[in-house]
Amino acid sequence: MQIHATSPDHYIEQLPEDRKPVIAKLRQVILDNLPEGFSETIGYGMMGYVVPHGLYPAGYHCDPQQPLPFMGMASQKNFVAFYHMGIYADPTLHDWFVAEYPKHTKARLDMGKSCIRFKKPEHIPFELLGELVRKMSVQQWIALYEKNLKKSK
Repeated sequence: MQIHATSPDHYIEQLPEDRKPVIAKLRQVILDNLPEGFSETIGYGMMGYVVPHGLYPAGYHCDPQQPLPFMGMASQKNFVAFYHMGIYADPTLHDWFVAEYPKHTKARLDMGKSCIRFKKPEHIPFELLGELVRKMSVQQWIALYEKNLKKSK
């Protein structure tokens, strides 16, 4: 489900009625727990949370015109997707999340490299996602990003 939005509010307005409250709640959980410095934006057809160029002028290595991405969320056809680059880049954070997940929901964890998919909104562990959001500051994300970027070159 590709949505062409100009703002997070505009994104939510375009969602099917049954997805609006879920995405709005997930957005609020993120905003309530987002460390200082990250900015909310629209990018890649979804709502995102980035390190703005003002804090990290180099931007995203794939496209330096874009700010450094950190998190995102999207309403896909069959699921709600929550993206967190920190769980992809930091094995300790990944392992913590995988261990904590079953303590917060009975649903099986459906996870890719940085994407966590929720097929049923009632299975979204909002409290756990809020805790995950709090776990990495802008400075920690930039340091981890640069460390992993240097490894890949």
